[in-house]
Amino acid sequence: MSLLLLLADAPGAAPVADAARGAASPADFMAARQQMAFTLGFHIVLASIGIGLPAITLLAEWRSLRTGDTVYAELARRWMKAAGVLFAVGAVSGTVLSFEMGTLWPGFMDKYGQVFGAAFALEGLAFFIEAIFMGVYLYGWDRLSPRAHFLTGIPVVIAGIASASFVVTVNSWMNQPRGFTLVNGEVTDVDPLAAMFNPATPVQAVHLILASLMVCGFLVASVYAVALLRDRKAGRVDRYNRLGFAVPFSLGAVCAPLQVLVGDWATRFVADNQPIKFAAMEGVEHTQAGQPFKFAIFEIPNALSLMLKFDAHATLRGLDSFPADQRPPAEVVRTGFELMIVMGMFLLALAAWWGLTWFLRRRAAGRVGELNARADLPWKPWFLRAATVAGVAAVIAMEAGWTVTEVGRQPWIVYGVMRVEEAVNPNPGLRFGLYVVLVVYAVLAAATISVLRRMRRRPEPAAPADSPKEKVPA
Repeated sequence: MSLLLLLADAPGAAPVADAARGAASPADFMAARQQMAFTLGFHIVLASIGIGLPAITLLAEWRSLRTGDTVYAELARRWMKAAGVLFAVGAVSGTVLSFEMGTLWPGFMDKYGQVFGAAFALEGLAFFIEAIFMGVYLYGWDRLSPRAHFLTGIPVVIAGIASASFVVTVNSWMNQPRGFTLVNGEVTDVDPLAAMFNPATPVQAVHLILASLMVCGFLVASVYAVALLRDRKAGRVDRYNRLGFAVPFSLGAVCAPLQVLVGDWATRFVADNQPIKFAAMEGVEHTQAGQPFKFAIFEIPNALSLMLKFDAHATLRGLDSFPADQRPPAEVVRTGFELMIVMGMFLLALAAWWGLTWFLRRRAAGRVGELNARADLPWKPWFLRAATVAGVAAVIAMEAGWTVTEVGRQPWIVYGVMRVEEAVNPNPGLRFGLYVVLVVYAVLAAATISVLRRMRRRPEPAAPADSPKEKVPA
């Protein structure tokens, strides 16, 4: 999640006594929530890169096979090496999360593990397939034929998407629990398939995969945007950096408008199935007909009812129609939702400008003078500066979105079935685990950044030494 989730304290979420398990102290209860939020927020970025970077790598290698351009091949080799490093780090952070599920939330795992356990088993299988083929792909450079080597990368992409999708089925089940029956508090009639393919799975899975591709695309492109700004100051633009920017940015630009459509789908799903979360997202405090749309300091009368129900006078439920002890921390949820929208609109604007430039260049392809005048449009300093920020903006949007998803479900760990305080480990000392995790992850992050910085240097030139560099258009 994000800092918003670390600071969230859901009403009614204070530990309560349990005759069988006891209760965690308020400090340990909050520490458990903060530790899970921090480790999830750290891991989700690595998971996004694990989905997106292999896809970007294969796209570059495919272009190399089609055009014979060695720059694409060099980029693919560089990106997959970085993916290998981040895959290893992601495996560590993912393992920590799997242990935390048992050590921090034993009540949850003990009662419902049998319902969603199959999804975690399938995720583990997909993870092993991804790891095996990533090793083959990395080792296969210069050892396999170009076509065979390209084919070994396809399972990496597919397995990465499958792995993330199986994990998302668990989170979607927590939002829309299915596949079991409660009899006197005991779980019976378990149906793992019904649990995995619950109503929230399609929208959450598509939303996450698109977000991962978009985050990775803009994040990688931002690195090359910085390099291009430095090249412009030197009076030239290295083609390696141009293609290194164009390939991932194009992927992010394609995903941005699709994510807006899927986001609308997700919002409507939440409105129908988790109305209290929707009320918190939109800042709807009171039930009324003709709800206004509020954003920051702006308010449009009747607009929210019109957008959601296509009826300007439709009645939408507010937070006041739900019991106080079942309401999420509305300010946190709303802030996260607005932050996600702002970052998403910024990325969409950059994607639209990139697409418009591509269209104008294609249209002017037969008119050389016009093409030359427009060829430099996406490489202007202001655009590259905005693209530099885009990587961070995409990460913020993802973290804010996860904050909305998780904090908006509070005070439930399983929506409408189990509260968070019923799931937490009642044993003392959980806060010390948080301190250890913070230190370990700080070391892990520093080591990862150090390794990636050492990998920045290009091992070989992208073109023969006597080939001229591209000149920056006037």
